[in-house]
Amino acid sequence: MRVAVLGATRGMGREVARRLAERGDTLVVLARDAGAGEAMATDLRIRGARDTAFVPCDLADPTTFAPALDAATAFLHQLDAVVVTAGLFGTQEQLEDDLDLCARVLDVDFTKTILFCEHARTRLLERGGGTLVVFSSVAGDRGRKTTGLYGATKAGLSHYLESLDHKFRSAGLVTITVKPGFIRTGMTAGLKEAPFAADADDVAPLVVKAMDRAAPVVYTPRIWQLVMLVIRYLPRFVMRRVGF
Repeated sequence: MRVAVLGATRGMGREVARRLAERGDTLVVLARDAGAGEAMATDLRIRGARDTAFVPCDLADPTTFAPALDAATAFLHQLDAVVVTAGLFGTQEQLEDDLDLCARVLDVDFTKTILFCEHARTRLLERGGGTLVVFSSVAGDRGRKTTGLYGATKAGLSHYLESLDHKFRSAGLVTITVKPGFIRTGMTAGLKEAPFAADADDVAPLVVKAMDRAAPVVYTPRIWQLVMLVIRYLPRFVMRRVGF
């Protein structure tokens, strides 16, 4: 496959990109940091990618979206898939106490992520289809005390991605929503671990398998699919009493 990855320089995006490289895919690293992006492109080439390139792209700056995807397409000659793992994070307490940070998280994780996906969707459909893989979160499956603001962005993002899959799957666009639980990455460093915590390299194989199978939704680790099935049906009075 010929894949562009936004967020490949760290965390879950890095591990997914490495898995794709190890099986010989061609990759474009989309990142805002040129040094980290170039280093990651070299890392992927060493790991077995047929070819790699770095293209600057900043999820916080929509003016970079079209040029980045156009450059990625030119390098790859044909864009088969776009993977989006980039985003911002803040704990509920941080976001409640710092409304400027809250505004940035809401904007980047919802509005600007969707705008980037719209650019990707357009380009994939222009060539007859492809795969759009976007990381959401289990935090978006149900309103919860501990993730209300961050989870709201993921709830909206998941809704958008499901709608894309309903509307464009018949036109050849496969939309895959990845819903991780607590994953040990730089983003979660220092936080108290939630149940079923996993490492980024536990997530990557499930994401690559979902890409190959065109699965519309993938929970990582898989136990979260069962956990959230239960959580979604808990009565509100129960949710008010628990600290989940």
